Amino acid sequence: MNKLKIMPFLVLILLFNFISGTCNAQSMSVKELSKQMKNNKSLVILDVRTDEELVGPLGKIDNVVHIPIDELEKRIHELDQYRKNDIAVICKTGVRSDRGAKILRKYGFKAKNISGGMVAYREKIK
Repeated sequence: MNKLKIMPFLVLILLFNFISGTCNAQSMSVKELSKQMKNNKSLVILDVRTDEELVGPLGKIDNVVHIPIDELEKRIHELDQYRKNDIAVICKTGVRSDRGAKILRKYGFKAKNISGGMVAYREKIK
């Protein structure tokens, strides 16, 4: 009887560990982004915010590729030249960029979401 009570608990632990590992492999911190920007010359940063957000208070990172999230799937062909590159996807807080990174991976790109987005990025470089 005790084994039956422990089993659901073990399954939850294994599931949590699997999900945690998967999430980490699909995102990076702004600290890791900064490191990659210095050491990985082929890194592509894709900003999926709106045009207005790029000129707003958070600004933008130099030399980003800009495709708003609502246009990403329609304009995916514009990224074909970066198919072999690592792509860091960023937005304001990390929600839209997570969606964008998933879209890119669906099309075979090596894409990671930037956790915390531009808010975290600006906080780090203050």
